[in-house]
Amino acid sequence: MSGTLYIVATPIGNLGDLTPRAAETFAQVDFIAAEDTRVTLKLLNHLGLKKPMVSYYEHNLRERGEYILNRIAAGESCALCSDAGMPAVSDPGEVIVRDAHARGIPVTPVPAASAAITALCVSGQVTGRFVFEGFLPTNRRQKKERMDALKNEERTVIFYEAPHKLLTTLADLEAAFGAQRGLTVCREMTKLHEEIRVTTLGAANAYYKENPPRGEFVLVMAGAPPEAPAEQTLEDAVAAARERMVAGESAAAAAKYAAAHSAFSKSEIYRRCMEQAEAPIKQKGQGAAAAKAESGRAGGQARENARQQEHSRHPKREDV
Repeated sequence: MSGTLYIVATPIGNLGDLTPRAAETFAQVDFIAAEDTRVTLKLLNHLGLKKPMVSYYEHNLRERGEYILNRIAAGESCALCSDAGMPAVSDPGEVIVRDAHARGIPVTPVPAASAAITALCVSGQVTGRFVFEGFLPTNRRQKKERMDALKNEERTVIFYEAPHKLLTTLADLEAAFGAQRGLTVCREMTKLHEEIRVTTLGAANAYYKENPPRGEFVLVMAGAPPEAPAEQTLEDAVAAARERMVAGESAAAAAKYAAAHSAFSKSEIYRRCMEQAEAPIKQKGQGAAAAKAESGRAGGQARENARQQEHSRHPKREDV
């Protein structure tokens, strides 16, 4: 019978944030798959545990992932953990989780802190809708493409960044989104030198040029301001009303609906609808009158031509 792959969250800085369930899971599993066995060893020493560990990180995903899943398929249980926070989020663990599901191996979460959600909660930015981008690409072209794709993103955007790349990233973000875009810089969260700085892209860029960055960073950037809706004209409101009239609604009801969805009154929409409805009738009447007048002129000319022809055939005596 297959064992279970446990996805276990570890503290993002403060060991006091480790949950009792995480500690219990570490104690019960057969072995631990760790991003860095040296970091996890410190955690196990804190718990007074000794467990077999295997390393699982970006450069050994294929080989080590297959090895771990084969052991679980044979009946062992494994706790997967990263150096800090929830594994498999912006983390190599996502690959082994996907492969475990593909092989029908049970995957169980043991949740706790996530740096992204923790930073969002204390950022002061809009939290109802957000986008997690993790680490931006290091390749310049790919990085620019990623930021271009976020140009009109109205949701709050969360990035991770390492201290040695922070200045470059802040400069690139300022160039892409403007110096006044709101930003919350969260540094060393839950640790001794925790810092939550509510600022702007421009101010943050200037600050860290003068104050060399240290520690791990989460950047919570405000979304783009929503685009102003196009101003509706009276003709737009009338067109909306006439569409409903064509569908069988009365002019009064159609005008009332259009007024409720525009800045114009029911009476002015109704009046314009009536004017447009009467215009074809007037044009038709004017056209008929013109045609009748033209017909009359044509008939009079025909009678005059006939009279002249008759006169030429039968001239009066005094004309001879």
